[in-house]
Parts: sequence; C-alpha cells; structure tokens
Amino acid sequence: MPARRKARKRALDVLYEADLRDLPPTQVMATYLERIAKPHPEHLDYTTGLVEGVARHLDRIDELIASYAEGWTIDRMPVVDRNLARIAVYELLYEPDIDDPVAITEAVELAKQMSTDDSPRFLNGILGRIAEFATR
Repeated sequence: MPARRKARKRALDVLYEADLRDLPPTQVMATYLERIAKPHPEHLDYTTGLVEGVARHLDRIDELIASYAEGWTIDRMPVVDRNLARIAVYELLYEPDIDDPVAITEAVELAKQMSTDDSPRFLNGILGRIAEFATR
C-alpha cells in the first residue's frame, strides 16, 4: 500500500473513532500516536496533517458535503463514507500538492475496501461535484 494511502487509512481510523465517540479529532489523534510503536512511520506526518486539517475546517467541509450529497444528510451517511468524504474534501480544497483526481480516487478505493457496495459510486459523485465547485 502506498505511503499516502496508508496515511489516509490511518486518518480515517482516527476520524472514525472521533466521530463515533464524539471527541475532537485532534484529541483522538494524540491518543492514537501514543498507542502505536515508535519510531513512527514516516507517513504519520501526513496522517496528522489530514486529521488536523479536517478538524480545523470541519464546518466548511461538512457544509460542502451536505450541500452536494443529493438526498442525503451528513448524519445519515455511513460513518466511513462521511469521514472518507471529509478527508477527500480537505485534500481538494486545502492540499494544492494533491491532484483532484488523486484525492477522489483514493477515497473511492478506500470505500471499496471498507464500506458498502454503493459507497464508491456515491463518494465519486459527491467528490466530483465538489471538485468542479472548487476549481471555479
């Protein structure tokens, strides 16, 4: 698994836990870093950046997801999908080094592994519409 995909997967783990436990993502990230073996893998810097970035821009990210998720409220989305979308939207809006198609593809690939059969198509649609919005 490529390093950035590992970083995204770890960020998903942290955001998922924070979402389920209703805790700040940065608090869960700190606990997560204490639990894993040292020395930490290099990709953890990107994981931390994703978690902190999503936490910092959560209101804006959720607003965009909610407005582009036709027929779905953000609370009705599966927790995995909601947090994969958050990571991808953060990358679309705030990570200029990540190409839009890469952010979308990575979310879709992780959804194929970790969510429902409908999730990849659902995320691809939402993220594609948000990417179009972001490039205007």
